[in-house]
Amino acid sequence: MRIPLYQVDAFADRPFTGNPAAVCPLDGWLPAETMQAIAAENNLPETAFFVAEGEAWRLRWFTPTVEVDLCGHATLAAAHVVFTVLAPERQRVLFRTEKAGDLAVTRDGELLALDFPAWPPEPCAAPPGLGVALGRQPVMVLAARDYLAVYDAEGDVASLAPDFAALARLGRSVIATAPGPVEIDFVSRFFAPAMGVDEDPVTGSAHCMLIPYWAGRLGRTRLRARQLSRRGGSLACELRGDRVAIAGRVIPYLAGAIEI
Repeated sequence: MRIPLYQVDAFADRPFTGNPAAVCPLDGWLPAETMQAIAAENNLPETAFFVAEGEAWRLRWFTPTVEVDLCGHATLAAAHVVFTVLAPERQRVLFRTEKAGDLAVTRDGELLALDFPAWPPEPCAAPPGLGVALGRQPVMVLAARDYLAVYDAEGDVASLAPDFAALARLGRSVIATAPGPVEIDFVSRFFAPAMGVDEDPVTGSAHCMLIPYWAGRLGRTRLRARQLSRRGGSLACELRGDRVAIAGRVIPYLAGAIEI
């Protein structure tokens, strides 16, 4: 069996930045264990698989070790494949998912914009060992799907040197965030070692929490964000009630086929 495969850098400023995702359009679903094996073989933060379903597409995402319930950058990458290969006349693509509901992606000039749920985080007690695992104590901890560790300055987040084994034992992924420099509203990093990704380069789903937090703190709904991984990535963000818009550029890297 030959399966198309596209590798796309999402939220990228230029080639070799942003977050790489593999995208596999399918005629019909493969067994979950086969898709997981493909994702492990790809060894990228995420591999997205989708199947046409009427005018929409059913979408699933896999890290090298687990299937996940929501992934932003791989959704952006999958939409790029639809817009450039499968349905170039479209201005909007709708993905149906099992856990995250319907997710739309629209063209927005040079950007593609995700329409995702907002997950406002609430203050919580820091789990034991969080500060030690991150390498620096945060000034505040909040939680929704993930832990949100808030710091005073961009340099605090940039200089974190986490103990990934210790972070994996916390049971949730961790977002570290702080105010950004003059041209950026906030910065972040995202750690998910329990899901097979020690540090994710640019994480769309983390901004489901980050956008409502920073919109409330800064008093405005349109925000500019930067993720401070080694590859780095930029995101244009907007809070829209109980939804968030997360937009970024995509840069294609590879097109081919895999054989199984």
